[in-house]
Amino acid sequence: MNSLAFTKMHGTGNDYIYLDFLSGSPSPGLTPDDIPALCPVLSPRHTSVGSDGMVGICPPDDSRADALMRMFNADGSESAMCGNAIRCVGKFLYDRGIVKKERMVIETRAGLKELRLTVENGVCTRVSVDMGIAEIRPEKVPVIGYDAPVIGRNCILGGQAYRATMLSMGNPHCVIFTDDPDALDLAEIGSRIENDLQFPERVNVEFVRVLGKTDLQMRVWERGTGETYACGTGTCATAVAAVLCGHCPYDEPITVHLRGGDLTITVSRDLRVTMEGGAVTVYDGVYYPE
Repeated sequence: MNSLAFTKMHGTGNDYIYLDFLSGSPSPGLTPDDIPALCPVLSPRHTSVGSDGMVGICPPDDSRADALMRMFNADGSESAMCGNAIRCVGKFLYDRGIVKKERMVIETRAGLKELRLTVENGVCTRVSVDMGIAEIRPEKVPVIGYDAPVIGRNCILGGQAYRATMLSMGNPHCVIFTDDPDALDLAEIGSRIENDLQFPERVNVEFVRVLGKTDLQMRVWERGTGETYACGTGTCATAVAAVLCGHCPYDEPITVHLRGGDLTITVSRDLRVTMEGGAVTVYDGVYYPE
């Protein structure tokens, strides 16, 4: 690889390196299957581009979709879905005239997702995503050792007792309500819970403070990456957990405050989740390996 063309984008501070495989290859001979090896090279903050991971924007396998999103964590592991990244994919496709539609469908490893774009002066500024229905069956999270949904249940996680709610938004989440997320040593606690053997695919961990009826604060530890400024699926999981535990109502917009900004989540009674938030293009660049 002589050089690699990329775009840096972020959704609520959750930043990824985006590679465009729809318009050709960002580097001669490169394929999306090569991305896992690139992640540990390009994701370090102080010695390379710096990111929470990488996203390939690819031709879809499903004819109903406008594009396929493949999302990889900073360590190269692939995730089925990323809510912040998919908003940026919608903006990328619209702003560059690749898919000039204010409603588009993006294929992910977690299924097809419908996007609705807010466009101002010809530029996409916000994206609403139908994130699908939250899955609370333990075997679908997946989490082992439970025969019923884990909702506000006392659990031993990483060797410590927590009251947790576990669910999947296309990838696994463990939501824990606490009085002060900012006081936690998240690097130590998050890593232990992420790698707890109860989670065969590891887990994303959200620590959440209830601020009001429709107001939450969240810190997130993402599997394969560490603490990030935001996590779209984690924010959705947090809102679902808040509704299931009686902290927030169904069918009303819930504002979740993250280190990178705010996201708005609505949870219907069948646990279908809608997420709305911004998407930002930071810069286009070319990476030249030493």
